[in-house]
Amino acid sequence: MGEDDRAPPPAAPPGPEGEGRHVGLPAERPANGNGAAAPPPVDAPPHVPVLIDAILAHAAPIRGTWLDGTFGAGGYARALLAAGAERVIGVDRDPLAFEMAAPLEAAFGGRLELVAGTFGRLDEIAGAAGALPLDGVVLDLGVSSMQLDRPERGFSFRHDGPLDMRMGQEGPSAADLVAALSEEELAAILRLYGEERHARRIARAIVAAREQAPITTTGRLAAIVAAAMPSRRGGRGGRIHPATRSFQALRIAVNDELGELVRGLAAAERALAPGGVLAVVTFHSLEDRIVKRFFKERAPRVHRNRYGAEEAAPGGSFELLTRKPVEASGAEIAANPRARSARLRIARRTEAPARSVEPESLGLPVLPATAGRRRKGRGG
Repeated sequence: MGEDDRAPPPAAPPGPEGEGRHVGLPAERPANGNGAAAPPPVDAPPHVPVLIDAILAHAAPIRGTWLDGTFGAGGYARALLAAGAERVIGVDRDPLAFEMAAPLEAAFGGRLELVAGTFGRLDEIAGAAGALPLDGVVLDLGVSSMQLDRPERGFSFRHDGPLDMRMGQEGPSAADLVAALSEEELAAILRLYGEERHARRIARAIVAAREQAPITTTGRLAAIVAAAMPSRRGGRGGRIHPATRSFQALRIAVNDELGELVRGLAAAERALAPGGVLAVVTFHSLEDRIVKRFFKERAPRVHRNRYGAEEAAPGGSFELLTRKPVEASGAEIAANPRARSARLRIARRTEAPARSVEPESLGLPVLPATAGRRRKGRGG
């Protein structure tokens, strides 16, 4: 059986742009002149934070200092401050987030502090802010709607723009990877990060197309991917655009999203006070698998004593607040379509010491060594 015939690992269906923290843009948005959906106005209202009511309920009472590691439009930070947090440190790698956050920062005065950086270093950021130990950390993973909605950022195939996809606007872009990686390396990224069953076919098409002309726009890449697909995937009536998984995979590779997640979970374990809460909202199976395994490794081992009663063995660094991931209700999905694939896992820090993390034990996909070296090397 060839690679293109193998089914991918089980996965939640990606959203219209590949999964991210604020996806779910209306499919019926009017098209612009080139047939792509027209972006919404820049001053469109900020997103509604996904599963925020569940976070506030499970973490109650909200108090002390929290760190929002994916600040974005500030929805979670705003809700935490309104619910009783004395201070929130908002962290984001995207400069655009801080341009848009000035009114929010002014409204809350000294209670909201914004820091440019990545949540994989959240313990260092909190330490530099004099905020250790933290009372809570919230991570809302993936790409944001304000990034998808701007064609110049290159995240979306709905409207044409430069093939960029950099959340921090630095380092190698998606166009750089598409231009530099071999067919084998591209196929590995598409397969491992996009769970794309036609990875080899698409990679072959990309390599052939770039020999004719550089692939520098989202529209051209989307067209190449769509043309490489079997007709049943690209035809009318398909659930998702044929380029969805490929765009997700390249975005994850450009921003090292899964590696950042592993680093962020470990940093939160180090930064949280006993009793502090870690809440993580995921949008696709790769993210959720890593978070699930992290909490499983950190949860106290449960065994039955000689009387048949369950007892928790000492040593676990997190106590799970829900046995299963929390999903959005039908009412929330109707009001906020981006919530349809969201999953919340939430746990409370114990007094047990933090431990080192083995990324592969959490299910972090391992790229071929050459692809990893080229991606990191081109970032400077």
